[in-house]
This record gives sequence, structure tokens and C-alpha cells, in this order.
Amino acid sequence: MTRDRGSATAEAAVVLPALLAVTVLCVWAVVSVSVHLQCLDAARIGARALARDEATETVLAVVERVGPTSARVRIVHLDGSLVAVEVTAQVEMPGPWPGGGPVLRVGGRAVAEREGVAR
Repeated sequence: MTRDRGSATAEAAVVLPALLAVTVLCVWAVVSVSVHLQCLDAARIGARALARDEATETVLAVVERVGPTSARVRIVHLDGSLVAVEVTAQVEMPGPWPGGGPVLRVGGRAVAEREGVAR
């Protein structure tokens, strides 16, 4: 009988939790990038709508429809003829801990110049 018997099982028991943690972090990163891109797209669409002088309620409705669920939208009227839309969302770490795990805040901001406004 050799002393190596069962060492593969012990090594697997050590490696599997680390592999699971790395997999969860990779999934979280991919989901976070996806939500970030949704925020950017929503902010761009909102800024273009504001630049066309759409009503604020219409802009908010469009941004909320295009953006990720539970996103926060902020409209900012900058100096002169510039308008900005900021969309932020929180991405929870995937896992068995709904609402109790770490949260990553992502977002996007777009600035546009209002059409037909003299400089």
C-alpha cells in the first residue's frame, strides 16, 4: 500500500472551492459589463431625446425601458446648451445570498448639445 492513496481526492477538495470562487467572480464580471453597457445605451438614448427637446417624462420613460431594471436616472442641464443623462445600477454578486452579498455599482453618462439653441 502506498502513502499517495487518496491524495487526489484531497487535492480536488482543496481546488474545487477555489475554482467555484473564480467562476462566480467571472460570471459577476460579465454581468457587470453587460449592465454597464445597458446603462451607457440608455444614457445615450436619453441624451439624444433631451437634445431634441423631448419632454422630461418621455425621456425618463424611454431610459427606464431601455436601461437595466432598478436603474436610477438623473437628468442634468449643464452650462449653455448641454444636457446630460446619467444612468446607474447595482449588480449583486451571483450566489445563494440574495440581497446579502457584495454589490457593484455601474453606470453610464452621456452628454448632448440641444438642437436649435444658439451658442
